[in-house]
Amino acid sequence: MDRKTFMQGAVILAAAGVVIKALGAVFRIPLGNMISDTGMGYYQTAYTIYVMFLVLSNSGIPVAISRMVSERIAVGRPDEAHRVFRVSFILLFVIGIATSCFCFFRTGFILQFFPNMENSSYAIKAIAPALLIVPLMAAYRGYFQGRQDMRPTAKSQIAEQFFRVAAGLTVAYLLLPQGGQMAAAGAAFGATAGAIAGLVTIMAIYAFDKKKTAAGPEEADPADSKLAEAGPAGAEKEPVHAILLKIFIIAVPITIGAAIMPIMNFIDLAIISNRLATLGWMATDVREAYGQLAGFANPLINLPQILTQAVAMSLVPAVAAAYKKKDMAFLRHNIQLGLRTAVIIGLPCALGMMTLSEQIMALLFPMARGAAQGAAPFLFILAFGIIFLSTVQTLTGVLQGVGRQMIPVCNLFIGAAAKIAVTWCLIAVPSVNVKGAAIGTVTAYIIAAALNLLAVRRHTGTRFDVRLTYVKPLFAALVMSFVVWAGYKLLFLFLVGVPAGHAISTVIAVCAGVAAYGILLLAGGAVTAEELKLLPKGEKIAKMLARSYNYVGRR
Repeated sequence: MDRKTFMQGAVILAAAGVVIKALGAVFRIPLGNMISDTGMGYYQTAYTIYVMFLVLSNSGIPVAISRMVSERIAVGRPDEAHRVFRVSFILLFVIGIATSCFCFFRTGFILQFFPNMENSSYAIKAIAPALLIVPLMAAYRGYFQGRQDMRPTAKSQIAEQFFRVAAGLTVAYLLLPQGGQMAAAGAAFGATAGAIAGLVTIMAIYAFDKKKTAAGPEEADPADSKLAEAGPAGAEKEPVHAILLKIFIIAVPITIGAAIMPIMNFIDLAIISNRLATLGWMATDVREAYGQLAGFANPLINLPQILTQAVAMSLVPAVAAAYKKKDMAFLRHNIQLGLRTAVIIGLPCALGMMTLSEQIMALLFPMARGAAQGAAPFLFILAFGIIFLSTVQTLTGVLQGVGRQMIPVCNLFIGAAAKIAVTWCLIAVPSVNVKGAAIGTVTAYIIAAALNLLAVRRHTGTRFDVRLTYVKPLFAALVMSFVVWAGYKLLFLFLVGVPAGHAISTVIAVCAGVAAYGILLLAGGAVTAEELKLLPKGEKIAKMLARSYNYVGRR
């Protein structure tokens, strides 16, 4: 296997992730300013329920497809890889119909578990059709990822997010005169519109790929050629029931694990609604607090998450193929590089958001200043958890790749159980209240990260260089935090009274922090020249740095 594959795939998905999150900010920021925290409470209730149902089809099965396709291509059976895709597509279609219909027709049954959120029914019905469309798209994505081609996934994700933003904001604006619950429904409909666009995009890519294959073997992808699909002479086809059994063996534990945190968010909503009601909070105050936590603070944590998820998604087929071939040296190389990449991404995001939590919220939500100010403490707490969430995601991908998919499920379940206990106890403390839910979430990530790390060491024999993996990035991130804090304070002194002085100071301080972090990583040897060469255009980047900084990568 090409040693560049893992990093190149991760970079492609990460780049798409940045675009997606930028579009997400274009969606969330004006939406939050438009419908405020009460409307965001309605929208987030529908979205939380949507994600919970989506986990059934969009978590374990695509990972199973990716791993099974990668393993079959690694041993020279692209025909069986394509059969895995076809069988899983039908399976996901059936699951999609079931979840979409239940969510649309049983909205009242679902909402009976959420006091004070009855007006979210319109948003739930608007988002329900996406539960049919997204699973079909996931089948295509899993197939291409198994071939270690991340471009179709990236393109379909961007198309999906673009149409989600455009349709969601447009319909929300048109329905705003009819009330916050209808505007929230319009925003939720964006997910359905985006899913349609993403599916059309990846189906077109697949059709073009098949058309290119028909042009002749010289232009064909060996994983898709008609000769390959026919299979080697005399080779037996794997029975459909055997493929389905293997999909379930891989997918069910992953699905359970992926469902744990959405279920915890589901429980969060129930605990917050019921626990605060018993403490005498008004229904309006409960909706506002939940909107600040789930609608304003939580989405910002997803920016680094989508970057580290790109690492995890790229790791699964790379690790699976290396493990199948018993190439343990390459396996451990990928694991070590994957964890270091996650730490390098997670640390600056965590410390940066903690340093400027209030300024970031005020910058992003200027028209909902009260809600943004209320959400800043939630962001500060949740940002600390980014460090551990990055580790959880990456090592979960490793364990899934080596066939130990049940281990991260158990570890996350232990963390989630601790979260429930912490949330239930702390919400009752008047000075803590809803912040207890954020503290509970961070507790879950810390526990799951530690347990995953121990499991990876035990089952792969991988050892991590503490100085290279943690100490050097942490030092760079701490210096970056000081640069960000000092830069904001100094700039704001000069820009007091200037229109948008706060926003200008925040943006410049963040840019200065990013530059300082990158320079310190390179100067301190936290990133080596050899690793830079694994990136797209990495040879040119390494040469440029060698000339500019006299930088020589060493472990």
